[in-house]
Amino acid sequence: MSDTSIPGLLTDDVRLTVPLDHFDDSDPRTIEIYARLVSTWHNQDKPWLVFLQGGPGCESPRPTLVDPGFPGWLRRALDDYRLVLLDQRGTGLSSPVSEPVGSAADQAEYLTHLRADEIVEDCEDLRRHLGVEQWAALGQSFGGFTMLRYLSVHSQSLLAGYFTGGLSAVGRSTDEVYTTCYHTMQAKSEQYYRRFPGDRDRMRAVLDLAASGELRAPNGDPVGPSRVRSLGHLLGGSGGAEKLHYLLEYEPTSRCFRYDLADLLPFGGRNVLYTVIHESSYADGVTTNWAAARCLPQAFHDDPTLLTGEHVMPEWFDEDSSLQPWKDVAQIIAEHPWPTLYDADALAASQVPCAAAIYHDDAYVPREYSLQTAALLPGMHPWVTSQYEHNGSNASGGGVLDRLIKLVQGDIVR
Repeated sequence: MSDTSIPGLLTDDVRLTVPLDHFDDSDPRTIEIYARLVSTWHNQDKPWLVFLQGGPGCESPRPTLVDPGFPGWLRRALDDYRLVLLDQRGTGLSSPVSEPVGSAADQAEYLTHLRADEIVEDCEDLRRHLGVEQWAALGQSFGGFTMLRYLSVHSQSLLAGYFTGGLSAVGRSTDEVYTTCYHTMQAKSEQYYRRFPGDRDRMRAVLDLAASGELRAPNGDPVGPSRVRSLGHLLGGSGGAEKLHYLLEYEPTSRCFRYDLADLLPFGGRNVLYTVIHESSYADGVTTNWAAARCLPQAFHDDPTLLTGEHVMPEWFDEDSSLQPWKDVAQIIAEHPWPTLYDADALAASQVPCAAAIYHDDAYVPREYSLQTAALLPGMHPWVTSQYEHNGSNASGGGVLDRLIKLVQGDIVR
């Protein structure tokens, strides 16, 4: 461990060598995982809480208490817990995936070991390394999916579980999930255009420019219509509609527009795993086969101004120069038969006290499937709210986590 000085926080760095494949003892390959332990001078007697980041393919947040503090739930969490901020394998400082290595087949095989099932085993290795008997877990979005896996295989290690927009569907196909998310995005698109009536024509003009090949990113890459439509992911977060509206105020040929567009697009080269293995996060025992592209509803074909969310399209690996080296890898991943992640019987047998923020109009994790999953867990306290979007855990400044902790502690009776 090594100490780092962060104003108001006590931090330690932990690096641990773990198997690449926890499920094959004959595989000699190893990787390193990194976690940052975060506490204060006043909470040294508190239990540990491991944070499972959203994504997949994104590292844990880098904490600061500088007002207002980041992540937004940090101060509230430190009232009750010391924190373990894990960089999930392949991200941040945990043997990060950077450029493709070896053949496309070899690289794709490596990426198949970066899913929630292996991340949970990393957590167990880390928990034992720290000498912790039990800890709590907080899962944001994909992190919640990972926690469902945790409850399926190692529930005895968990004191409590807090889900923020992360109660995944259990036993549902990727196609079902994406189709439901498209219905939500259609409603959000129409809601957006009612709020900003002139933006539909502005969006149509941008899409026409993209279709002609004239819309370019600052590095010269073409930005095609399906990438423009992915700006709809902004509608899944608080304040996102305003960001989209302000982007569309600029002329699409202007420098401001091109740079702001590049910053707002959801998928790209900085976190390439987020793009390449994204569909696998919804794959509970299925092959995805570019589910988002296959399931695009007819209404979206008929009206290109309807915006998409976290829907990855195969043509992006031709358009975006940062993704082009991953094209063959992504195709192999799309054809990979993913094993089952969740065990409904184990979830039903779990006695871990849990609470979940289920966002009523969540663009990425359908409410109806979250409620079905909540019903499987006897210790679950579901809280359905329309007050926040998918980023409510941060946007609420700790308010969402506060409610979840109080639900688990019995301070709020639902």
